[in-house]
Amino acid sequence: MDIVSNREMLIEARKNKYAVPAFNIHNLETMKGVIEAAYELRSPLMIATTPGTVKYAGLEFLVAMARAAAKKYDIPIALHLDHCTDVELLKQCIQAGYKSVMIDASIKSYEENISITREVVKYSHRYEVSVEAELGLVGGQEDDRDIDEKDTTLTDPHIALDFIQRTNVDSLAVAIGTAHGVYKSEPKLDFERLSKINSMVSIPLVLHGASGVPHESVIKAVENGISKVNIATELKIPFAEAIKEYFKENPSANDPRYYLTPAKDMVKKIAMEKIRVCGSANRY
Repeated sequence: MDIVSNREMLIEARKNKYAVPAFNIHNLETMKGVIEAAYELRSPLMIATTPGTVKYAGLEFLVAMARAAAKKYDIPIALHLDHCTDVELLKQCIQAGYKSVMIDASIKSYEENISITREVVKYSHRYEVSVEAELGLVGGQEDDRDIDEKDTTLTDPHIALDFIQRTNVDSLAVAIGTAHGVYKSEPKLDFERLSKINSMVSIPLVLHGASGVPHESVIKAVENGISKVNIATELKIPFAEAIKEYFKENPSANDPRYYLTPAKDMVKKIAMEKIRVCGSANRY
């Protein structure tokens, strides 16, 4: 099996009221952790990479690792470009083998967002690549993108419908009160707004900034229309803490095969927990 588009897996998730987890990875160990979790729990999987991760790890290496995983494990695996604002980089990722991309023009004016998204959709669909866009403005820091809380904008249901009709986008990230990064207090999600958007549109909806959101809130978001849940910070912090703990117990250690293994295992543990919360276990 090769890496696949997320289009069918998200349509299936929306139909059956569960969500596909999209885990932001940064290296071989974080990728292996989420893949092993998804394989053991028989869950569809999205491996998400930000433009920063593409720059760090290398486009060809990321595609090769994802393809190796798709060939080895008999579950659907989508390689996804997350929060991309650079259309040329997005096209490079598609040419390299990505089957799922997110164009994030949410900081632009509404008409500019539509124009840029429409261009990306037209290009991507020629290669059978699915496109996610964002409407509204999710706050917090994601890669090099940092939106102050006071500048966040929640998604308007009526505008969401117009946006989808004019762009033909495959999935839509909505702003309903979440934020990227670490929360200072428990986020308050606007489930009424989410439910109304879901009732008006016919494509899968995406929840960004899910790290740190209580499990019951994620479950309720899925019940109200979320078909994809993004997880990043809740993998990074435990990964780093596991390495710190290993060196605390083994101060003279120097073999990355040993100090990276508990970090990878921690990512796997968290990923399994998130898969169960999303309801995507035992779907394949």
